[in-house]
Amino acid sequence: HEFFVDMTCEGCSGAVTRVLNKLGGVQFDIDLPNKKVFIESEHSVDLLLETLKKTGKNATYVGAK
Repeated sequence: HEFFVDMTCEGCSGAVTRVLNKLGGVQFDIDLPNKKVFIESEHSVDLLLETLKKTGKNATYVGAK
């Protein structure tokens, strides 16, 4: 799954890393310059999006990768 997350710095990507690691059962790549997060997971898109929003950043679902 591909998500857009409004990240501007390493701190932002760190926050994304923390919330996704807490959720568990996910493999992900963060593309900071393009503000994208690619997630491989069994979790629903809604749950992943909700988790990303816990960072306080604007997050939207782009689509299946």
